[in-house]
Amino acid sequence: MRGFGELEQAIMDVVWDSGVPVTVREVLERLNGERPLAYNTVHTVTEILHRKGWLSREKDGRAFRYRATKSREEYAASLIDQVWATGADRTATLVRLFDEMDADEVAELRAALAVRSEGGRA
Repeated sequence: MRGFGELEQAIMDVVWDSGVPVTVREVLERLNGERPLAYNTVHTVTEILHRKGWLSREKDGRAFRYRATKSREEYAASLIDQVWATGADRTATLVRLFDEMDADEVAELRAALAVRSEGGRA
């Protein structure tokens, strides 16, 4: 799996940020504030995301309402899995990533790891 293309990412951001199922028209209205896009373009890319399994849809009158099937965090984790698949040194990669984190993020990570090591889920 590759990462999202630019428009795929923008559409997924709208869907994730909305918190409720959205129509293509609603996605288009939010995206057109940033750049003008055609309805058919947004519809086509939304359908591609549906076929790829990132969006589910349900009929609402003549339109469909779309919702994300996976969270942003699941998407980010899938990208990290791709890095691991390249054979990169996991420890060195993680150390580099942690070097980029601020103190609050490191504290949150430590707390999550503590919960996990106690047999719970973060």
